[in-house]
Amino acid sequence: MRRLTFTTLTLALAAALAWGGAAASQEAKPKSLYARLGGYDAIAAVVDDFVGRLVTDPQFARFFAGHSTDSKKRIRQHIVDQFCAGAGGPCVYTGRTMRASHEGLGISEAEWDAAAKHLVATLDKFKVPEAEKKELLAFVGTVKGDIVEKK
Repeated sequence: MRRLTFTTLTLALAAALAWGGAAASQEAKPKSLYARLGGYDAIAAVVDDFVGRLVTDPQFARFFAGHSTDSKKRIRQHIVDQFCAGAGGPCVYTGRTMRASHEGLGISEAEWDAAAKHLVATLDKFKVPEAEKKELLAFVGTVKGDIVEKK
């Protein structure tokens, strides 16, 4: 009986330590950018504002001319999915590569910078904290070489 009690206590202690260690490691894991931005709805709201700025800016009119409302909604959804996935969220970007999507549009460095300023203004409007803003802009910056055409 004494041996059974000792074995039971040892197993219970081992299980408690293993469970406690797993819980501690989960607590120590930092939140993803997706979570820190507020999840899908927050990212979608940011993209809605950002795309709205681009579509209404005369500097970008040539990129949206001839697109139906449905086509603009599709572009918006691709951006939401890309930002969501890039931030570590559950979304999957199913669009074409950035190079294929923007090839032949002749997007200049100045246009990239203007779009980036719109994105920063949107992030500021939504009071996105500086660390999260920098992290999202760093992600966006990874596709710059595929979007801006060298002249």
